[in-house]
Amino acid sequence: MEIDRSKSYEAVFVTEIGDIRVRLFADQAPVTVNNFVFLARQGYYDNTTFHRVLPGFMAQGGDPTGTGSGGPGYTFED
Repeated sequence: MEIDRSKSYEAVFVTEIGDIRVRLFADQAPVTVNNFVFLARQGYYDNTTFHRVLPGFMAQGGDPTGTGSGGPGYTFED
């Protein structure tokens, strides 16, 4: 699968307290966006949690183990 770098992509994280919408910058990080879209379409992130939340700064999630140390089994540069 390969994304179209000229298109606009958005992800929606559905949570118990409301949806979170984020814009994905395919023109700036095409490999990362392609990877995210591929995994999301495969259901990789379904029912995962935010394992680390720093209010007003960031949230990390998407690790199927829920620990922050899991992953899809590969790495890449972007």
